[in-house]
Amino acid sequence: MKARVETALAALEAQGSAAHRDKLGPSFGIVTADRVIGVPMAAIQKIAKGIGKHHDLAAALWATRVYEARMLACLIDDPRLVTVAQMDAWRADFDNWAVTDTVCFKLFDRVAGADAMVEPWTRLNDEMGRRAGFVLLACLALHGRQADYIAGLALIEGAASDERNFVKKGVNWALRAIGGKKDPALRKAAREVAARLAESDDKTARWNGKDALRAFAKADAKGTAA
Repeated sequence: MKARVETALAALEAQGSAAHRDKLGPSFGIVTADRVIGVPMAAIQKIAKGIGKHHDLAAALWATRVYEARMLACLIDDPRLVTVAQMDAWRADFDNWAVTDTVCFKLFDRVAGADAMVEPWTRLNDEMGRRAGFVLLACLALHGRQADYIAGLALIEGAASDERNFVKKGVNWALRAIGGKKDPALRKAAREVAARLAESDDKTARWNGKDALRAFAKADAKGTAA
């Protein structure tokens, strides 16, 4: 396994550049990752395609704490072999929005029982952990997975006043994703939540509501999802 990890890291290093690494800092906020090589996502995806699904290698790459290695890990891991315990362990390592969002979007929402992690994660106090809960909820909605979206809307409304940037945007993404589903009842419920938030005395909740309402109006006019 050590040799496999070294090969994968070498492939990433070959595609990395100082210019892209520097861009990831100020432009994308990937400054909290332990180590950043500077590899574009398209190159990471190409390397992942060459590897295929490999659960054990994914775990070993995740353990390196290298930003791009963790991105690669979530692309090659097999959701059929991922447990909710692994999900929670990886979530505890989330230290930037890009890894958080990519892991939820590319892997976690495909794991059996993933929806059970939404509620506990959205009640965490740390910014990235709480964001993960709402991002996971958004990804479940976007990808048509089973989840209790009405309960999710209650979680959204309860956290809508969290002014931390990454939580706020995660909450907003989840609200818009649920409001974009085809189910008329969910669409109606999401718009009702957004309307209440838009009238809130809290500025963050008000921003979440108004932004979601704008997205819903735009999507409804085009006949598309929010």
